[in-house]
Amino acid sequence: MDITFHGAARNVTGSKHLLRLQDGTGILLDCGMFQGLGENTGNMNGHFGFNPQKLNYMILSHAHIDHCGLIPRLVAEGFNGPIFCTSATMDLTRILLLDSARIQMNDVEYSNKHRAKNGLPLLEPLYNEDQAMEALRLFKIVEYHEEYAITPNVKFHFSDAGHLLGSCAVHLVVQENGKETRITFSGDVGQYGDLLLKNPQRFPQVDYILLESTYGDSLHKELEPIEDALLEVIKQTCLIKKGKVIIPAFSVGRTQELLYALNSLELKGVLPELPYYVDSPLSDKATQILKDHPEVYNRDVKAVLAIDADPFAFKGLRFIQSTEESIALNDDPRPCVIISSSGMAEAGRVKHHIKNNINNEKTTILIVGYCEPNSLGGRLLHGDDEVWIFGEKYEVKAEVRSIKSMSAHGDYEDLLHFLNCQDPKKVKKIFLVHGEYEVQQHFANTLNQHGFANVEIPFQHQKIVLE
Repeated sequence: MDITFHGAARNVTGSKHLLRLQDGTGILLDCGMFQGLGENTGNMNGHFGFNPQKLNYMILSHAHIDHCGLIPRLVAEGFNGPIFCTSATMDLTRILLLDSARIQMNDVEYSNKHRAKNGLPLLEPLYNEDQAMEALRLFKIVEYHEEYAITPNVKFHFSDAGHLLGSCAVHLVVQENGKETRITFSGDVGQYGDLLLKNPQRFPQVDYILLESTYGDSLHKELEPIEDALLEVIKQTCLIKKGKVIIPAFSVGRTQELLYALNSLELKGVLPELPYYVDSPLSDKATQILKDHPEVYNRDVKAVLAIDADPFAFKGLRFIQSTEESIALNDDPRPCVIISSSGMAEAGRVKHHIKNNINNEKTTILIVGYCEPNSLGGRLLHGDDEVWIFGEKYEVKAEVRSIKSMSAHGDYEDLLHFLNCQDPKKVKKIFLVHGEYEVQQHFANTLNQHGFANVEIPFQHQKIVLE
């Protein structure tokens, strides 16, 4: 058998890994969208590097768009096999894909107005809502620790990866030529001691591991506690500068963590009395789905639930639904906090909020997660004096801050903890995916020092034969 790395190979987004057996069976692990790669993004999302019609199965690790976002396009190009995931992942993926389709339609329409004026070719969305609905019909639920046989020679089970509601690591057992091969795909690994979710779970000994490496050279735990950092930014911006805090945040996962942290500040009696807006209809739906799956909460959240029936609600919080309400926030001069998607500020309503406030020195743009270096969020984090938004150049006068400890990805200590259940001498090879190349090189050395002798960093579309 062989495996080909069609995404998240020496970069962070676009997770797609194709396992091909000798009998021709094709199993795709994730089908994510590339994000924040500048001018190359559209072209990379438009070409898979393989024929979707020759795939038999797909397994989805979790619902983030860089792992599920191209499923509708995959189906539109001919894939019609089952897509396996947990029930929570299916619930989230449904709202995310439909929202992604709507955002693409809106952003393409907005961008095409400018392109038409400049005589440039018009853009097309990657897929529409009907195509997203068609793809969702292929989903099949497999719960954690349930052993499922895809074929007589291939079975798998999921374990909780602690990264997102419903997120899992995928553990495959393949029988081929009278030999058994065990393969684990980590998906994205969460932090041990996450604000909301349980810790990543242990898993049986395997031969090969596809391991994410987003923060393979970073430690989150040396950083300031999330609540303290969030409170300091709000006080400095809203109470002292009388400005707005704009927080690009993924609608699923990060937004709920922010709401939980803000609710905790209110329970302590220190949350400033201000308007707090969640400007993302998707976030409202995602928050409700999280409430519908209390089994994923860790002990701390369950303790809060004993005294607070809704740990994601507090005084001053309002979910914005309509486009008109969203636009009105830009005309309101009052200090406030706006949480809006997307997390890299590459699409959605937050891009408009940044565009309308980036010239205001009173504004703080607060980045609370990983951003691809070429994304708008990445360029702001880098300290660029000028940025391009919707084809126009803007001077950055707003203050840009970050809370790195809010990442849903584990740091290198968390990743090593995730591997604690493995005997390094029995692991034939670790493939590092989902990370920037320099970070991966650093982490490969760390893994070598911890006894994992064979670590490889695949490049885009590289095919590797498994022994």
